[in-house]
This record gives sequence, C-alpha cells and structure tokens, in this order.
Amino acid sequence: MSRFLFVLFLLMASVGGQSCQRMVPADYTPTADQISQVVDEMNELMMHDVTNPPLAARFFAYALLAGNEVLARSDSTCPALASRLHVPLAVPRLAPTGYSPQLAALLAMLQTAGKLQPSGSELKAREQKLLDECRHRGMPAEVLAASQQVAQQAAQAVLVYAKQDGYYRISDRPRYTPTEGEGYWYPTPPGYFTAVEPYFSTIRPFFLDSAGQFAPAPPLAFASAKGSGFYQLMDSVRQVGNTLTVEQRQIASFWDCNPFAMQDQGHLQVGLKKMSPGAHWMKIAGIACRQSRASFGRTMQVHAVLALTLTDAFICCWKEKYRSNRIRPETAIRRYLDPQWKPMLQTPPFPEYLSGHSVISTAAAEVLGSYFGPSFAYTDDTEKAFGLKPRHFASFQQAAAEAAVSRLYGGIHFPDAVRQGQFQGRKVGQLVVQRLQDAQHSPRLVAQHTHMGQPLTH
Repeated sequence: MSRFLFVLFLLMASVGGQSCQRMVPADYTPTADQISQVVDEMNELMMHDVTNPPLAARFFAYALLAGNEVLARSDSTCPALASRLHVPLAVPRLAPTGYSPQLAALLAMLQTAGKLQPSGSELKAREQKLLDECRHRGMPAEVLAASQQVAQQAAQAVLVYAKQDGYYRISDRPRYTPTEGEGYWYPTPPGYFTAVEPYFSTIRPFFLDSAGQFAPAPPLAFASAKGSGFYQLMDSVRQVGNTLTVEQRQIASFWDCNPFAMQDQGHLQVGLKKMSPGAHWMKIAGIACRQSRASFGRTMQVHAVLALTLTDAFICCWKEKYRSNRIRPETAIRRYLDPQWKPMLQTPPFPEYLSGHSVISTAAAEVLGSYFGPSFAYTDDTEKAFGLKPRHFASFQQAAAEAAVSRLYGGIHFPDAVRQGQFQGRKVGQLVVQRLQDAQHSPRLVAQHTHMGQPLTH
C-alpha cells in the first residue's frame, strides 16, 4: 500500500509539473494597464527631451490614435475615430489575420511615438520587452509576427497623416521676434527663453473646424495709469501673490507642470524637468480607467479621445495667445507697480492670454466626465515623483477648476485669462463629446459608447 501511494505520488508530481507549464494560456493578451505604461514611457522621454506642452499633446495624440484604430477593427468598446476627425484619416485594410489586437495596438503606439519623438528610438527596448513577455506567456510566434505587421501598417498610416498636419512646415517660418511696445509679451527671468511654439495654431486640428472656432472675448486693454482696469488687474495678481495661504501654495505647486524651470542654487542655475500639463491629465485618465476597471478597449478609447482633445485645446489657445500677445503679470507688475515683486511660479515663455492650463484642463474634464460621469471621485497621486502630496477630487470638473485658479495663485496669469480660458476649454470639450455622440445613430454605435450601461453624457 505504501509503495502504491509512493508511485501514485510520483505520477501526480510528474503530471502536476507538466500541467504547471501548461497553465499559461496560449491566447495570452496584454492588459489595459499596459496602455498607461506606454503613455508613462512616452512621458519619460518627453521630460528627457524637454518637450514643450503643445508638442507633447501632439505626440500623445498620434500614438494613441494609431493604437485606437488598430483595436477598433475588432473591439466594439473602442470605436474607430478615423472617420470622425475634421480631416478623416485613411487607415488601410489590415492584411494579416490571426493577430492579437491588444498587442498590435500597443505596438502601433510604440512605433508611432518612436518615429515622432526626438528620443523615440529608446522605445525600441520597450517594444522588445513587450514581445518577449508575450512570447514567454505562450503567445504563438505566428501571432506575434502578424501583430507586428498590423502595427506597422497602422503606424505608417498615422505617421503619413501626422506629416500632413503642417507642423513640419513651421520650421520654414521666420524666427519669432517679440513685439516692441507697452503691453506686449516679453521673455521673462530667469531664463529669458524664446517664445514656445508661436505657430502651433497653424497645424491641422483633429475635431475643431479651425483654430479660431472658439475665440474668447478680447482681453482687457492695456493701460498703465493708476485706476485703470488693467492697473486693477495687475494689483489683484500682486495682492494674491503677497497673501498666499499654505493651501494656495500647495495648489499652485501641484499644477505647476513646467517642463523646464530654472532654479537658483548658490552661484548655479539648475534646470528642473517636470511633465507637461497634458501629460498630467493623461495620467489622470489612467487613474480613472484603473479605478473603474475599464476594459482594454475602453481604456484605449478614453486615452485616445483625451489626447486628441488636448491637442485641439492647445491649438485654439495658442491662436489667441499669439494674437493678443499680452504682457505677463511678472513683467507688468515689476515695471509699473513693484520692481521687487516675484511670482511664486516661474513664468512660462509665451504670451499670457489665455491661460493654457485653464483651457486644456477644462476641456479634459468635459471629456473624462462624459466617460466616467460628473461625480467621479478620485485621488490624484501623479505628482508624488516631484515630492508633492496626492490630492483628492470629487470630480474632474473640481480638478480642472483648481488647475485653472492655480495659475492665478502662481502669479503667472491675470484673472480674466483664467475665466476666458475655462470658457474656451469648455467649448472645445463639449464639441468633442457632441461629435462622438452624433456618430451614435445606430443601435450598434449606441452600445459601443456606453459606460456601465450609461451613454455618454453631454
């Protein structure tokens, strides 16, 4: 009996060892969280390259668009966006069969970003790591090969589309020179950097009809005379900056998102790199998708739509910035009120009106609210890497409002630039949501655009 049990034990151990090797399914697919991981790696490269905020949004947009269009071919939770763009994207019929849609989508993101970003070649290591992981998990070689082929086809189509948006023609334009005269923007200390992306509004938008579609009210006319409306604006920013509470300072720091700031350390000036404001909202999208346990398809769609929206928001905001070309509070207050005054945050190198944070944050909140609802509470811990405590928000709208007012606390925007920026951002976000809703005429599309049984809201 003992010998029988011993032999039986050996047989079970042998079968068990074989079954352990077979427990890894051959149809392994990447997880939704890997979308956020690719976004994070893109962001790390952007910080390394000191990519400016509008251009960072453009990089995210095309990479996520490529991933979205691959997945849309087989995943009803991730509708295609190509035909809904203001200038439709022509994606060829993806030839291979027997590929992994999830793997192909991630590879398409990596390959698109790899060609667009200055240091994009470093994403090759991430691509190889992803392929090795899938191979180790049991994905057949033919599936891996087919997935790579599909990804290359989609990435190539999106790269051609990106090359046609007009960004590469910007380099042919004359070097931007600040306008002379009172009331106009001029480079600010300590770096006195040249203007960032003065021609960004000339590139092709994704959903907008044009960069000037949602033009805000003109800014208050410049006047240095004491008692004038503009003088009161200057004085209001000065007073806010001089009486900041601990909470207001924390808010300003949390939403700073300055890709490159100069900091004095003794006799040296040290450059500090942070993620862009658009990258901050892309990370918020990742938080919301993980918290709601969104599927791979829904996660891809949320990130893609948000990235496209952020780019459009930057396009129309930058149109107004270089149209009105308004002086920054730091320059105006030091020149006309207090020569010693300094803002809490370092002033970014471009004109003041409108507040970019206000535009893109409000637009992002409209889009994310349409997917997750108007009362989606979450904790934003995206700034922990920069030594800042997480902040809790009851909704995306609350976060966007805080991001907008943070620019007043930081001393880099006048109040009307914040208010009008929110107006423009809301219009951009609402347009995107409406465009997606208008495509939901058939029962099939209505089902595709639901979240937890609820359709997208206005």
